Amino acid sequence: VQVVESGGGLVQAGDSLRLSCVASGLTTSSIGMGWFRQTPGQEREFVAGLSVSGGSPTYADSVKGRFTISRVNSESQVSLQMTSLKPEDTAVYYCAARTRYSPNYRIATAYDYWGQGTQVTVSS
Repeated sequence: VQVVESGGGLVQAGDSLRLSCVASGLTTSSIGMGWFRQTPGQEREFVAGLSVSGGSPTYADSVKGRFTISRVNSESQVSLQMTSLKPEDTAVYYCAARTRYSPNYRIATAYDYWGQGTQVTVSS
């Protein structure tokens, strides 16, 4: 199984950036995908997530209204459109796939497969 993120980079505050993620090699259909982010010395935090079965995506309060998670082409491809970026959005962003049900998909342990991360740096 491979989870591969792309699209990170260095931008200025107020700019937009789009991250993409593809999960391949899954033997079980993914039932959800999510994005997390992490800064040095901090725990990995939930950013956004969605379920393949439907329902509204879920967002962290800190990104609500600025970030949008979307499915792309298949249940194992998602994007994260980030707008109005702030310096505090600077982090390594990770994409993750989950193949089992979890009552709370805002936590990292709900996910089975992870990408290696892509750096997003927002300068002030």
